[in-house]
Amino acid sequence: MSRSAHPAGPRHADVLPEGHYTAPPADLNALDPKVWAETVTRDDQGVLTVGGIDVRRLAEEFGTPAYVLDETDFRSRARAWRTAFGQDADVFYAGKAFLSRAVVRWLHEEGLNLDVCSGGELATALSAGMPADRIAFHGNNKSVAEIRRAVEAGVGRIVLDSFQEIVRVAHIAQELGKRQRVQIRVTVGVEAHTHEFIATAHEDQKFGIPLAGGQAAEAVRWALRLDGIELIGIHSHIGSQIFDMSGFEVAAHRVVGLLKEIRDEHGVELPEIDLGGGLGIAYTSDDDPREPHEIAKALTEIVTRECESARLRTPRISVEPGRAVVGPTAFTLYEVGTIKPLDHLRTYVSVDGGMSDNIRTALYDAEYSVALVSRSSDAEPMLTRVVGKHCESGDIVVRDAFLPADLAPGDLVAVPATGAYCRSMASNYNHVLRPPVVAVRDGEARVIVRRETEEDLLRLDVG
Repeated sequence: MSRSAHPAGPRHADVLPEGHYTAPPADLNALDPKVWAETVTRDDQGVLTVGGIDVRRLAEEFGTPAYVLDETDFRSRARAWRTAFGQDADVFYAGKAFLSRAVVRWLHEEGLNLDVCSGGELATALSAGMPADRIAFHGNNKSVAEIRRAVEAGVGRIVLDSFQEIVRVAHIAQELGKRQRVQIRVTVGVEAHTHEFIATAHEDQKFGIPLAGGQAAEAVRWALRLDGIELIGIHSHIGSQIFDMSGFEVAAHRVVGLLKEIRDEHGVELPEIDLGGGLGIAYTSDDDPREPHEIAKALTEIVTRECESARLRTPRISVEPGRAVVGPTAFTLYEVGTIKPLDHLRTYVSVDGGMSDNIRTALYDAEYSVALVSRSSDAEPMLTRVVGKHCESGDIVVRDAFLPADLAPGDLVAVPATGAYCRSMASNYNHVLRPPVVAVRDGEARVIVRRETEEDLLRLDVG
């Protein structure tokens, strides 16, 4: 089929029912630096390049779909967070966003700590050489085996999530003849302005111990009287993909209020406060995230002001950016397959991946950008829905986006800002193979997580 042979779908948003789309951009070939990694650009032919490498070459060498990660951008963002908070604070990269042994080594080299939330993430961190004392272990239901391994390894902190876990960790540490450093995660009753599935500080959910009703204060009493653990601080995390700092201000006020109660009741000033992560990134041009130095300044001022008001020494602050480090560093590269125009609606563009490599659109109604990247085009904009190859109507990658009307099978498109949670939450739905992660830096590309093979799938099937 020629690039102009298929009947085009609608060109303008005003002919459609209400949706997520906006008016078409003035230039479909333009790249918004907010949503693309640092070294991404277009060459003279309009072909996308990253780290100096043409995406057509990447597709030929590594196949599609593929997650393409700009290592230069990752390291730059990690350094920016480390520099913003300085030596008097701790930055823990949230490994759940995306973790591999290469990433662990980059974090170590750039001076970031790491938080993990499963035995597998802990194993990855330790196998790649992250010093155990720079690891924090999260999770609402850590197994006895996971806790034992963490304590044996000497992780720097375990974040306690329940009364049962306070006793469990203390008991295991005593058995091993150790005193484990811990924080207590509290839910502070703050409603983060985000999707309900990723808001984590309201009281009706599975994480943490509520401040309400004195439960957190009672948890502190338990932790202070058990010999196997050393309570070093309070942890709070209010949600994810957050742009408004007011939620952190309320959370800090309530956490510092708890610190004051602890001081008044026990004569102890806990030395640390962890405000979690959740800072948003730009998935589309409409998003306007803050820079790390702005976030560091705001959070430091909030905690300092609250502690001065409570007449407490300002504790050491920890933060846990994950998405804000890795999210913007990667894009997913797809090949276009079927193109299906629907009169007076939109054009459906099917790609060779889908919800198995990016579940966030289906799960969170997340919004993404998309661009034609294997060439430039002067064709007029066409309203599209980029969908995957899975047997689900909800298999949507980008719900509403404008692509050139001459889009054709075989073209390459890319969805930016897929570094966080896409590979981490990937699946084998329909027995589709999970894509590789290809790291690019200074004209060189290498696989850091290989593509799955049919042999990998069949190896697990022992029936």
